[in-house]
Amino acid sequence: MNPSNGAIEKARLEAARARLIEEKESLERELKEISDGNLEMLQSEMTGENAHDEHIGDSGTATFERERDLTLENNIKDLAGRVNAALEKIDKGTYGICDNCGAEIDPARLKAVPYANLCITCKTDEESRR
Repeated sequence: MNPSNGAIEKARLEAARARLIEEKESLERELKEISDGNLEMLQSEMTGENAHDEHIGDSGTATFERERDLTLENNIKDLAGRVNAALEKIDKGTYGICDNCGAEIDPARLKAVPYANLCITCKTDEESRR
C-alpha cells in the first residue's frame, strides 16, 4: 500500500517543523552566547578591570569584537524571525507557498532552506534588484 499524498505531505511538514525547531533552538543558544559574552565584557569595563594595563590596540580589538557581535546578533535575530514565520505558516497551512506570487515553493528548496518564503524565481528577482 502506498501512503496517500496527505500522509506524505503531513510527514514532510512534520520534518520541516522539526528542522525549524532545531534551527530556532540553535539560534537561541547563539544569541545567549553572544549576550553572555557582551555582558562579561561590559562588566569588566564597568569595574575597570585591566583599565590601566590596556593597550590602544587592545581597545581597538575590543571595539571591533563588540561591533562584530552586534552584527552577528542582528543577523541571528533576523534569521530567528524567519524561522518563527515559517513555523507560523506551518500552523496556518500556508507553509511552502511563495509570499510574493503565491506559487508552491519547490520542496528541494524548502529542504535546503526550510524558512524560505519565496520561490526561486521571486528570490532571484529580488536579488537582481539589489
